[in-house]
Amino acid sequence: MTEWTHLRYAEAAAAEIGRMAATVRGRDGSTSVPTCPGWDLRALTEHTGAVHRWAAAMVRDAAPRRYDREAMDHGFPEDFAEAADWLEAGGVLLTDALKGRDPDTEMWGWAGDRHARFWSRRQLHETVVHRADAEIALGIAPRVDEDVAADGVEEFFAVLSYARWRPLVAELRSDGEAIAWRTDTGLAWLVRLTHTGFTCERSEGPADVTVRAPTAGDLMLTLWNRREPDAVHGDDELLRFWRERAKI
Repeated sequence: MTEWTHLRYAEAAAAEIGRMAATVRGRDGSTSVPTCPGWDLRALTEHTGAVHRWAAAMVRDAAPRRYDREAMDHGFPEDFAEAADWLEAGGVLLTDALKGRDPDTEMWGWAGDRHARFWSRRQLHETVVHRADAEIALGIAPRVDEDVAADGVEEFFAVLSYARWRPLVAELRSDGEAIAWRTDTGLAWLVRLTHTGFTCERSEGPADVTVRAPTAGDLMLTLWNRREPDAVHGDDELLRFWRERAKI
């Protein structure tokens, strides 16, 4: 697999934004999004594009603090027919901001990596998940490129413990029980719940419960609760415990 760099993340994020824009173009904004309860396609698109513009502004300014996204005017159009173009325009703002920043530039970030490079990776996977939300709402089976998805799985585990707005994440601890996440394409991760939290490593080691998915894309969407596991072997209760709490 090709090495991921700040530039490659930025370019991949731009491609994903284009894919999401193509997905929502010409659609009914009132279409319900089952993977985001309470949202319709309009709300999903507005949220995703607002996050792009919010991140772009902070990267552009190398912001040392979090900007208030809700207080910003993101210019979402009244007519949903214009939403795809608006989403694409936000993608240009984001990509330009990311490419204009050295990846080592220090700035605010909500996870452990407080540099511009955090945002190129995060915005790629933010967009992948919400593009999948739009496709699911429209009856389209989402597909995620394997390189993107494999990195998306690792990013999920890397940032999960920092999602402090999700109080249940703090409960992801136990006495050493392990969950294996594996794909039919040969990728494997092992999560272990400890007294202080959870750890994750690339490993095919034994586990109390094993979750299998055909591809890394399927596994990524399973971790983000966008699809049900394809196959589960072992402690169903441990998996239920994880899935109820491991949300960003």
